[in-house]
This record gives sequence, C-alpha cells and structure tokens, in this order.
Amino acid sequence: MKNILIVDDEKNYLLVLEALLSDEGYCVKTCQDPKKAAALALELNPQLIISDLKMPGLTGIELLKEIRENKGQMPFIIMTAFGTIETAVEAMSQGAFHYILKPFSNKELVLIVKRALEMNALLSEKGRLTRELSKRLGFEDSVFASSEIKKIRDLALQVAPTRSTVLIEGESGTGKELIARIIHRAGDRSNKPFITVNCGALTETLLESELFGHEKGAFTGAIARKVGLFEAADKGTIFLDEISTTSEAMQVKLLRVLQEQSFERVGGVTPVKVDIRVIAATNKGLKRLVKEGLFREDLFYRLNVIEIEIPPLRERPADITPLAVHFVRLLSVETGMDVHSISDDASELLCAYSWPGNVRELRNIIERAVVLSNGPVINKNDLPAELQGTTQIISTPEDSTTQSKTLPEAVDNFERQLIVKALKDSAGIRAKAAKTLGISPTNLQYKLGKYKL
Repeated sequence: MKNILIVDDEKNYLLVLEALLSDEGYCVKTCQDPKKAAALALELNPQLIISDLKMPGLTGIELLKEIRENKGQMPFIIMTAFGTIETAVEAMSQGAFHYILKPFSNKELVLIVKRALEMNALLSEKGRLTRELSKRLGFEDSVFASSEIKKIRDLALQVAPTRSTVLIEGESGTGKELIARIIHRAGDRSNKPFITVNCGALTETLLESELFGHEKGAFTGAIARKVGLFEAADKGTIFLDEISTTSEAMQVKLLRVLQEQSFERVGGVTPVKVDIRVIAATNKGLKRLVKEGLFREDLFYRLNVIEIEIPPLRERPADITPLAVHFVRLLSVETGMDVHSISDDASELLCAYSWPGNVRELRNIIERAVVLSNGPVINKNDLPAELQGTTQIISTPEDSTTQSKTLPEAVDNFERQLIVKALKDSAGIRAKAAKTLGISPTNLQYKLGKYKL
C-alpha cells in the first residue's frame, strides 16, 4: 500500500483529502504543523507528499527544500488558493512534481496523485536496476571512474523498457551477457524466460535444432517432438551470443524470425508464432564482416537497432584499481580470506597490464591473489609473473638469461614461462591453458604450485 503524507494548516482540507485518498486505497497520514512535517516524513518514509503553499511558520516550498535535503528525490505536490506564475515556477524549479490550485476537483487530484506515484515507482526501479547492474558487472558508482561505463549503464536502462533489438559488441570478458540480462530484467519481460544461446558452440545442424526445435522423425534419432529455444523464450528474451559465427543459411532463418516472429520446426511445415525480444552479441565487428561479405547486411540492420559497444579494460585504465579493490573485498568474503586492500606497487602493476581477458581476467587474477596472499594486503609479489614483466621467452641456449643457469634451472625457467604465456593467452582459464600446453589440468595445477604461480 502506498503511503501519502498531507500537510495543511486547515484541518477541514486534511479531513477531506484523507477520506478521498483513503477510498482510493492509499495509506494517508496528515499533519497540520509544517515544522513537524519534515521529521514526520523521515519517520513515515512516504511515497508522496502533498502540501499547502502558505502555512504559518513554514511555506510549502520551504518544506519541500528541507525534505529534499534529507530525503533526496521524492514526488511533492504543492496546493494553493493563491496561485501566481512566479510561485508555480519556483515550486517546479525546486523539484515539485505538480502545482495545483484550490479548489480542485477530486478527479483531478486523484489523477495527479496516481501519476506522481507512478513516477516515484519508476525512479525507485531505475535506482534498483542501476545498483543491480553495478553489482553484476562489479561496477558501482563508488567503484568505477570512467564515463564510458556510466554511459553504458544508463543506455542499458534506457532501452530496457522498449521492444527494440539490441546488438552488444565487445571483446571477450567485457560483460556482454551481463548487460543483456540487465536489459531483460529492467523491461516488461522480466518475469518471462531469458535464454542464452552460444551460437559458436554448436554446429549448424545442432544450432538449427536447438533454436527452432524439431518434429518427430525429422532426422535419425528424432524420436519425439522437441521444443526449440525460440519457442521456450516466448514472451521473454533470447540472447544470441557470438552471432557472427552463424552460417549464411542460419542467418536467413534468423532474419525471418526477426521480421515475422515465426518459424517452422526442423521437419515441420506449420509456422510457430512467438513474441520474443532478441539481444545479440559478438566479439567481432559486424560492420566489418558485412563489408567483407561474411555477414548478411539485412540481418545486421535488423539486429543493430540499438548498439551498445563495451570498451576493453585497457581503454579505460581509470577503472582498473577501483575494480580491483572492489573484487578484493567481494572475493575475500566469498573465499573467507582476511584480505582487504592492494598495495601501491601492486596497483601500479595492475594499471600497467594490457588485460587481454578484460574484467573477467582481472577478477580471476584478484581471486588468485586473495587466495595466495600471506597477509591482509595484496602486494606485488602476490600477482602473477606476467604482470611483473618476467615473461620473456628463452630463444636459444646462448641467450643471456641462461648463461648463468644449470640445465635443470634453464629447463624449469623455460617451462615456467611457457605456462605463464599459456595462462595469459587463455585469460587465466586453467583448463584451456592445460589443453594448449598438452598436459592435464591436474599436472598444470601441480606445476602452478611448483613455480608459485
């Protein structure tokens, strides 16, 4: 139930308005003393305040200013029987939602109250979503400094209530799927499915069956009808990750879904109608692929109604240290480690690194440092070797780095550097690094301990 506070020195007006708005289903509190109203507002935390303009001791505009100082944004309606253009302008400039002249009709006031409460709900939801987006990405107002991410956050929230298709571009690890989820949650489909499809992880045949489903007997092994992901996402959102990897034939099918909101299951002839919002993402520039003839131009324009480009971490160095500190605090709680800050020399190394794995790599490295740190502060030596400039690969036995080493020492040094490079190339993903090195994940884990990586 919405709480409304009404302030007026005339008791009759308070009684009338209390009865009117209570009948509309609101919880109404009244106050005759404007000097007590500010304290009452802090106590009640109402969603709307309605105040008379001229009252003894404190005007409605003065009350508005005082409440705004303590409560921030809150819908405020000014009532007055002595309306002038000047007072109306002043009230609106101070942030009043509406300025209404006495006497007014009950219908007029109820309508204005409804609109004011709707605006308050939108402001509250925007604030909640902003905090959620910040938390999901690790980007809170007190954590990040770059204007680029603030603009992305605001754009995501702005387009969320619309039905427009969104194309998100950015390198791996920048948070494309997280942006897509925030857009879904902030829109009117938030209570409907959000389905993610990695287009690059499936062959064309499997992708078609996964997206559109198939009929019984459509191919060998199709022993029953299968509902595809587009059908499962009906009324919700489908997120097509790595859209650039789809074949031309699949692109034609996707174009039809976007144009007609319908498709046929594999082996079927009956159109299946759906109502879905499509958000696509890629780590390759689709405009370039269109020019090279590798991606359909018509599909590109269907996808690129709203474009969100997430810059890599190396292009916004102002975010690196604040993000690292944020991850330290977050991961120290998750891991149960007593680590709370980063030393200046460690911070300098973090800022000097190019971050090919972006925010995901930063989080992985901070998690490693939190787990391996011997104290409450992450120091330079707690960071991986690639951040410390010790990753030169030995080229020949005559190299100066090996002249003073024994053969076992040189072999260990060479192996260590290969592991560091593999971890760097795989953005810190150990299973991928082990595969690159041709060893098992268990063996890699042993060597990481051996070389203190």
